[in-house]
Amino acid sequence: MQWRVVLERDPGTGEFAVWCPELPGCTSAGVTEQEAMENIKEAIDLYLQPDPIPLDPGAVEHVITI
Repeated sequence: MQWRVVLERDPGTGEFAVWCPELPGCTSAGVTEQEAMENIKEAIDLYLQPDPIPLDPGAVEHVITI
């Protein structure tokens, strides 16, 4: 799966901020560009992991592909 990310250097610190526009709130940072890119990969992976949902007895969970 591919995701767009935006990488910007902070002029004050020289570090890098990075975020994924399609995943609201999915952001990361790093001292180097490479570190920031590695960190956003991990952030996207964590963002996409499903949260456990407590279900009532008899409830059925389905997964759909779009």
